[in-house]
Amino acid sequence: MNKINSLRWIDGALELLDQRALPLRVDYLRYNNAADVAQGIRQLVVRGAPAIGCAAAYGVALEALRLQHQARDAFIAGLDRAMSILAASRPTAVNLFWALNRMRARLDASFDHALPAIAADLLAEAHAIADEDVRLNRAMGAHGAALLANNARVLTHCNAGALATAGHGTALGIIRSAIEAGKRIEVYADETRPFLQGARLTAWELQQDGIPVTLIADNAAGLLMHRGEIDAVIVGADRIAANGDVANKIGTYTVAVLARRHDIPFYVAAPLSTIDRATVNGEAIPIEERAAEEVLGYGGTQWAPAGVAVKNPVFDVTPADLVSALITERGALSTPDRAKIAALFDA
Repeated sequence: MNKINSLRWIDGALELLDQRALPLRVDYLRYNNAADVAQGIRQLVVRGAPAIGCAAAYGVALEALRLQHQARDAFIAGLDRAMSILAASRPTAVNLFWALNRMRARLDASFDHALPAIAADLLAEAHAIADEDVRLNRAMGAHGAALLANNARVLTHCNAGALATAGHGTALGIIRSAIEAGKRIEVYADETRPFLQGARLTAWELQQDGIPVTLIADNAAGLLMHRGEIDAVIVGADRIAANGDVANKIGTYTVAVLARRHDIPFYVAAPLSTIDRATVNGEAIPIEERAAEEVLGYGGTQWAPAGVAVKNPVFDVTPADLVSALITERGALSTPDRAKIAALFDA
């Protein structure tokens, strides 16, 4: 399973799978500098918190390779600009800033080296971040798979699979791991308006691996839960506050409320790098708002009346008390709260 590469390093450049074109076309776009990578992140060529972090790390490495024959002052100034541009690309996904901090630490550790050596060190760090992401996703998958019964019917919202990571996935990684362990799992995928990540990406990704998936409209989830057709909900996260509040794709909070009403476990799968201990609670998480055009229509077709007012928040926050378990590479943390999350980092 997992035939999908959201990003890859080929012949000295970063290639990103253009997720705007899926499922109609599989196109890879090639990037050679940080500014273009930042634009790819803003334009949703690459999306998903872990994948954004990996792409940003490679963006820094690309800039270092591009500037390695400049004077040292120009090289350092160029990397500072690159990190600032990348940091401004999207505000909510904390993995972006975590990855940039790792690249900054590697730069500081290599500061006295020759510039080509620094560039090589930064590229090695970017590779390490991507490799580590897959490794942690597989550890997370094993922990989460233990929570799913054989023949479980699992609802997921948005896309938290290989497309949203460097490989295997977070929420979908748990499903992959459960199937690899011999369990039969059936997935229900919310379409996830307005950008349709569930319809375009999750359904396509699961089909590539031959995993049974049924696409539903976002507003059908409650009916399926009421009928007893959903056994568990698994979602990813873009940022988790210190108290366990979870920012994820808009509509996640609605699903969590429905799951609690129907006594269905609501699981969140995310690596420790998605937990932002500096953010006290969900109210402090910045919520990105995107262009009105994403709500007015899709793919060049407009279905809303011209001139109508639009609000397009991209994320919402699910309070920690609605989360049955937070699944990380260190295990499944039931009913997460501030003390339990702090203990995770001390383990």
